[in-house]
Amino acid sequence: MSKTPDPNSTDASGSKSTKEEATIKVPSKDPKKKDDKKDEDLSEEDLALKQQLELYVERAQDADPGLQKVALESMRQEIRTSTSSMTSVPKPLKFLRPHYGTLKGFYEKMPDSDLKKLMADILSVLALTMSAEGERESLKYRLVGSQGEIGSWGHEYVRNLAGEISQEYVKRQSEEASIDDLMELVQQIVAFHMKHNAEPEAVDLLMEVEDLDLLVEHVDNTNYKRTCSYLTSSANLPPTYKLFSFDSGTIVKIGVDLLHYEPYLSNKVLRKPFFPIFSLLWMCQFLSGGSQGVKTPYLPGPDDMLVLDIAYTIYMKFEEYPSALVTALYLDNTQYVKQVFTSCDDLLRKKQFCYILARHGQTFELDEEMCAEDEEREGLQEIINNTKLSEGYLTLARDIEVMEAKTPDDIYKPHLLDGRASAGASVDSARQNLASTFVNAFVNAGFGQDKLMTVPSEASSGGASTSWLFKNKEHGKASAAASLGMILLWDVDSGLAQIDKYFHSTDTHVIAGALLGVGIVNCGIKNECDPALALLAEYIDKEDPSIRIGAIMGLGLAYAGSQNEQIRSKLTPILGDSKASLDVLAFTAISLGLVYVGSCNEEIAQAIIFALMERSESELGEPFARLLPLGLGLLYLGKQESVEATAEVSKTFNEKIRKHCDMTLLSCAYAGTGNVLKVQHFLGQCAQHFEKGETFQGPAVLGIAMVAMAEELGLEMAIRSLEHLLQYGEQNIRRAVPLALALLCISNPKVNVMDTLSRLSHDSDSEVAMAAIISLGLIGAGTNNARIAGMLRNLSSYYYKEANLLFCVRIAQGLVHLGKGLLTLSPYHSEHFLLSPTALAGLVTLLHACLDMKAIILGKYHYILYFLTLAMQPRMLLTVDENLKPLSVPVRVGQAVDVVGQAGRPKTITGFQTHSTPVLLAAGDRAELATEKYIPLSPILEGFVILKENPDYRDDQ
Repeated sequence: MSKTPDPNSTDASGSKSTKEEATIKVPSKDPKKKDDKKDEDLSEEDLALKQQLELYVERAQDADPGLQKVALESMRQEIRTSTSSMTSVPKPLKFLRPHYGTLKGFYEKMPDSDLKKLMADILSVLALTMSAEGERESLKYRLVGSQGEIGSWGHEYVRNLAGEISQEYVKRQSEEASIDDLMELVQQIVAFHMKHNAEPEAVDLLMEVEDLDLLVEHVDNTNYKRTCSYLTSSANLPPTYKLFSFDSGTIVKIGVDLLHYEPYLSNKVLRKPFFPIFSLLWMCQFLSGGSQGVKTPYLPGPDDMLVLDIAYTIYMKFEEYPSALVTALYLDNTQYVKQVFTSCDDLLRKKQFCYILARHGQTFELDEEMCAEDEEREGLQEIINNTKLSEGYLTLARDIEVMEAKTPDDIYKPHLLDGRASAGASVDSARQNLASTFVNAFVNAGFGQDKLMTVPSEASSGGASTSWLFKNKEHGKASAAASLGMILLWDVDSGLAQIDKYFHSTDTHVIAGALLGVGIVNCGIKNECDPALALLAEYIDKEDPSIRIGAIMGLGLAYAGSQNEQIRSKLTPILGDSKASLDVLAFTAISLGLVYVGSCNEEIAQAIIFALMERSESELGEPFARLLPLGLGLLYLGKQESVEATAEVSKTFNEKIRKHCDMTLLSCAYAGTGNVLKVQHFLGQCAQHFEKGETFQGPAVLGIAMVAMAEELGLEMAIRSLEHLLQYGEQNIRRAVPLALALLCISNPKVNVMDTLSRLSHDSDSEVAMAAIISLGLIGAGTNNARIAGMLRNLSSYYYKEANLLFCVRIAQGLVHLGKGLLTLSPYHSEHFLLSPTALAGLVTLLHACLDMKAIILGKYHYILYFLTLAMQPRMLLTVDENLKPLSVPVRVGQAVDVVGQAGRPKTITGFQTHSTPVLLAAGDRAELATEKYIPLSPILEGFVILKENPDYRDDQ
């Protein structure tokens, strides 16, 4: 067989000696041939371009300046006019890559001249693909170049330059070098981005160089809305999830992969759970924080507030007052709110501002500067005081045709249950009557009529209400009397008239309930006469503790968030009274916390601290002692670092309450912030295992939910973390997990959470089961969710012999049908942007009470359930005309879509249906007008929205 010729051989015969083969090293690939092959692959047109560019490179190094200039100009022209697909490098850049080093070397030898600047411009663009990582050559050559129009080199060049500027800025800041030349370039880049619909990139660059004020002069009428929506979402987006290199899907994928191995890690290796969750959170933070490692927020304070300040300034500049007002409320800045009123001259728009303030629960007094005319000012103040809420709510109820009163049996549906359970349900026990009292109150909340408490007109004066009242025993009568306040919710005049008859009772519990009822009726409604204060003040110092508690809790509900000085002066002395019982002290602390929620009031904080210090060790072990730190925490709700001094003081408390107080303060202070380091801190506390269950771990679990409830991704991660707590946590942690899940999904029944709670409702530990049952009611509150209603019916059959668990099932059933499905307990509103502090305070108070269900809610303090009144709001869109009369218009209601930073005009809702107002809005729903006949005065269609006729509208008919 003939020998195969060696392809590397130069000899024609192909025969080489073995010795030669061993000694001569031949390259496996001939570079020349490779280049020839590459050239062969190019089209004629590309080949011509390549040769042309090589000629330009040669000529650019010529000694003749004239030739140099022509060559450089031609090269610049080629680069500028080249277009490319999204996925490939422009051809001139590709062909010039091999010559980058040559041109760089020649540039260094060139004398200073315009030609050198022109060469720098070209090198700056070539550095886009050729520069070594971290060298920032594109920026270096740009700064010494001719400083021509930056956009002429294309978007990709500008983007690359912006990235290099942010790196250079950090370096120069650390060296304290001048940044003037960088800022000139930033000006040009921002102007370019703003003209080309790349507002997010402009904002990101200005954030990197810490000069957001520049933005205000570059926004115009066409792009201010997109710019502001990006700014507000940057501040509102919690801390850690704004990712530069990875999208959220990638992070969740990493998390899922990590969590997949958790059982193995926790059992076999670490002997301590939650390690992968920590890793996940840290990893998220690392990825979002870039090379600097872990950062707490994407925009650490006070930068997040600065960003919102800029958004507010831009909105004011373009007279987008409703959005400016919402931003001012997020900033909690009363001066800004006043500025919105003084800057706007249109009375109708001011009325819309008042509706927004009323929905937020903001106590606000208008002065002459904000509205000069007395009559007009009174009208506006009435709207802020929420006096129209009852009327609007009943308009909605009539439109949906749910005015007819429902009885507890309409909710329990005993006919659907098997024989034994329905027989058990019909037994007339005091505990079941008490449950029916609450169900009746929740279902008919705000409707002004029911079949148990409100007396029919034809009945005699001692009619139905009295007989039902006395079907309850002792403290049950207090809840029954107070339930009348819930039925007449927001209707102050009618409510006070009907509750008045109970004040003449000789039964102290009935009087206590009447006092509480007065507070409930006035909840969220301000009145110049202050009827609640006038009626309740004289009962605060009575000897009977139940009457005192009724009056104190009533004041807390009626004046939540008002920071009323009179209430402070009346209630603070009770905290210093050594003879006052612990329960009275606890309710006083909670009420003061509600009235001064988020105010950081030092006097009240000191009074609560002294009360805690003076109590004996045995008293501090009582369940009610644990509500005192909650009152303290509410003063700092959402105020983050402001709590630090008080938290330091709490470390001096008795060890029985110290840790509990610390957790409660931190969870309240960081509620709604999404601060991942705090979530981590709480998870760390829950990871500790004790011989004897520690009470502080309950507030730590709730803290996870309170911090993470701010946005969707954090919420999903928190739910996942809580499921792992269930798996590995001690019993006291497991009891708190359902309550934390309830807070995360309040009035928003997510299927996975529903399934978890359904599983826990059959738990062998009755406290876990009770917490899960109440939580099922809270996640379905006001939704009429059929699946949850079915689960609860089955549970009522399952637990028909266990009075305590059955009581919880009944409460949950009442909550699911809250306001016959017209109310929500969600503390968020204005498209999940604003968090109502009073609503959150009411929810948190109830959840803390549920941490010790047997002692409080199943004991004689079941009326703590009425703290939910603070969070109750109609989940409606009610459109009104210029005279504030209901106006029915078609609207599209669908699932909200996040369009922040998207190009063009994307649709903001998906899967919509068209209805006529008034309409109900579920969690995550958004509405938009389906007609151009009217213009809404608020960009957010929720609650009361005023419509004015569109002067440009022409009817096609």
